[in-house]
Amino acid sequence: MSVCRIIRKTALIGGLMGLTGVHPASAHRLDEYLQATTVDLAREGVTLRLRLTPGVDVADRVIPQIDRNGDGVISAEEQQAYAARIAHSLRVTLNGKPVSLLVNSASFPTLPAIKGGEGVIALQFSVPGRLKKGLYHLAYTNHGAGADTVYLVNCLQPQDETIQVQAQKRSADQAFYQLEFVVTQ
Repeated sequence: MSVCRIIRKTALIGGLMGLTGVHPASAHRLDEYLQATTVDLAREGVTLRLRLTPGVDVADRVIPQIDRNGDGVISAEEQQAYAARIAHSLRVTLNGKPVSLLVNSASFPTLPAIKGGEGVIALQFSVPGRLKKGLYHLAYTNHGAGADTVYLVNCLQPQDETIQVQAQKRSADQAFYQLEFVVTQ
């Protein structure tokens, strides 16, 4: 079953559950700052999507990193600054050459949602440049936000059939990730 079909089925089931008043059990992160990254390959380039979820027990350490003036509101400037700091904490190389990341989008939950362990910060970065025919090696290192940070990283199945994932390798903690892929045309 394709990833798109799975996503559509999940959305449909979630929508039906919402209409019937049935809600799935929600889990609140506790003592970790989860940084989950997906890598999306397309002819237009490489996109990294990060979903950052501070747990209840670490939220009070993460919030001051975002709300720098401590006014209880995450301003647009603070959002941009945090997204830029996260981008600088990531190291990406493509075929051995360091690449800079462009911030495509950033969305932030409310502070109460973050404090409750349900707030997900969604960041999207792109690697500049179009993918041409050839073999590629992408290396990704997430330097994270401290000892409470845990990592997940995975590549999405490319929608373009001319892009084929050859291999994925991760460190035990998934802070370091390598991806080999080929563009056949």
